[in-house]
Amino acid sequence: MKHPENYRGQDVVVLGLARSGVQVAKVMHELGANVTVNDKKDRAECPEASELEALGISVLCGGHPEGLIHEGTALVIKNPGIPYTVPPVQKALELGIEVVTEVEVAYLLCKAPMIGITGSNGKTTTTTWVGRMLEAAGLSPIVAGNIGIPLSEAAAHATAEDWMVVELSSFQLKGTEAFRPRIACLLNLAETHLDYHGTMEDYIASKAKLFVNQQVSDTAVLNWDDPVCRGLARSIKAQLLPFSMTESLPQGGVYVDPPYGGADDGLSRNVIYRKPDGETSVIVNTSEIGLPGRFNVENALAAAACAIAAGADPKRLAEPLKSFRGVEHRLELVEVKDGVTYYNNSKATNSKATVMALGALSAPIVLIAGGLDRGSDYMELVPVFKDKVKAVVALGQTKEKIARVAELAGISRIIVVDNEEDAADTLRRAIREASSLAGSGEIVLLSPACASWDMFASYEERGRIFKEAVHTL
Repeated sequence: MKHPENYRGQDVVVLGLARSGVQVAKVMHELGANVTVNDKKDRAECPEASELEALGISVLCGGHPEGLIHEGTALVIKNPGIPYTVPPVQKALELGIEVVTEVEVAYLLCKAPMIGITGSNGKTTTTTWVGRMLEAAGLSPIVAGNIGIPLSEAAAHATAEDWMVVELSSFQLKGTEAFRPRIACLLNLAETHLDYHGTMEDYIASKAKLFVNQQVSDTAVLNWDDPVCRGLARSIKAQLLPFSMTESLPQGGVYVDPPYGGADDGLSRNVIYRKPDGETSVIVNTSEIGLPGRFNVENALAAAACAIAAGADPKRLAEPLKSFRGVEHRLELVEVKDGVTYYNNSKATNSKATVMALGALSAPIVLIAGGLDRGSDYMELVPVFKDKVKAVVALGQTKEKIARVAELAGISRIIVVDNEEDAADTLRRAIREASSLAGSGEIVLLSPACASWDMFASYEERGRIFKEAVHTL
């Protein structure tokens, strides 16, 4: 797309009244565009509409009216979650009108260099960790995007002295063209969001857009242990800064020493940064990292690599690696009651995230899982169920699939919770059932392996209800 200032006097349509949609509508309006915001929800469900209308922005709710997109439309900015199959997006594409997400607009407006972080799992933890590391290193981070404030709002206030640290989804990246982060980090890739992307190829291509516009002066931080991430290295122009749990990276990067093998052997390991010339620095011992689990060591390696690429002294990264205790809904310790420990891992919206969470815990686990059915068979859960899970409480659209996986894993205590009229009551019942199965010294873990949208508006809502219910058991 053109620079946002070049849409003065032109018709711009914003699809979706979420936080990012409201903010980007304001930005384009302030720059002189003729902005129309459209949301399929009824007006009563769009409290932001009045605020925008008071500014002189046209708001249309309750569906997508005929003529919303026309030959005179200069640009469509859509909420990332809106699929490309909806009529207004299809119409725009037929007419050759650019369809972008807020990320593209914010990037073109932002004076600060950007660190873009994406992946199937670990994005929020890694992004938050990078922000803390940059602060500890005396730099000036602004954490925005999927976490914190909307990216277009943050971009309006950023200066060239700041670092914009941005969590990015495949939905957001798919709608970019010029976006070029100074540092681009790809954590991992797992089969997810295929209901949106249609194919794994489209999902990977959307993630890979993070690197498309990078040049040799930029840095690409890649998971060297993920074969798909590693395969992308051949097409990347930027300088590579890999991270690895299984290799010592003689070409330079961030890794653990000694490398991990197939199982956790209990050895003491250091996080190492190796420069391309071979000089090494010890950052921290893995036993001191503030978050549990091998997958969080991997997140720590990625975050350290991003911070170092931004100019942070490796010697100043130990403190934030030790002190960080995680973010809400990511293996979040809720409470210990009658000797049972309750963890909220509502952010686990795919099987791999649940596998990671189960692997991070050592006590017997009563697992609450299930949610939106995106067509997965969840068979990758079978081995970790055998090793880690004592009992399963299944709910949501995938409850029968989750129960079947538990059966195949040899789990005898399986409870399937039928939907009640109120989704919150369904989850509360699941928690009561799980609590009745857990003994002292054991764990009740909410780690659904599914998105929340069959029952809840978001994984955050699901996690908050879980925590409230645990506190009132």
